[in-house]
Formats: sequence, C-alpha cells, structure tokens
Amino acid sequence: MLPSAHRLTRASDFRDCIRRGARGGSRTLTVHLAPGTESSPRVGLVVSKAVGNAVVRNRVSRRLRHLAADRLATIPPGARVVLRASPAAADCSSAELSADLDRALRTAVGRVARRGA
Repeated sequence: MLPSAHRLTRASDFRDCIRRGARGGSRTLTVHLAPGTESSPRVGLVVSKAVGNAVVRNRVSRRLRHLAADRLATIPPGARVVLRASPAAADCSSAELSADLDRALRTAVGRVARRGA
C-alpha cells in the first residue's frame, strides 16, 4: 500500500508533472517525474480505459501501487511521479512490470538530473 503522504492526488499536480516533468518510457508504462519542494516523493497513477475493463485496470493499479511503494527510497526526495500504464501492462507479468518501471524511472531521473546540471 502506498502511504497517503506519498500519494499524488490533486489534478493540478498531475497536470504539472506531466507537462513539465521528464519522461521515461517502456512498453508497458510511462513515467513522468518532476522535481518538487516537498520532503518526500509523491506518486500518482493513470490507468485509462484503454488498458481494459474495471477488473483489469484495478489489477494493474494494485500492481503499480505496490511496485511504487517498494521504490519510494530510490525516488529523489520531493519528486512528483506519475505512472501512466499502457494497454500492454494488462497482459504482462509483475516481473516484467517491475523491470519496465525500474528502467523508466532510471531514464526519467537521469533526464531530470541533466536538466538541472
């Protein structure tokens, strides 16, 4: 479970993160990461109807929430992260989703670091 202090909930935060943040992608998901001023990272999920019906979307959301909670320590402090699932996320295993998330997070963090340097 993702603690409430680490959840991105406001539409304006989602919008700013997607518009201004760095992006890292893979076959199953896209990560948008924007630096922030908070002390802890905050994560939000976007799982659209293109991913599948409600049962499938909820399963993908639960997997992503669990994977994000496990990676909170690796996300830069104060960062705002939006995880956007693609339709391919519905058919992949948790191990594939985990590997794709790690790869996309590394890419997004690297791009934020290059922008700041």
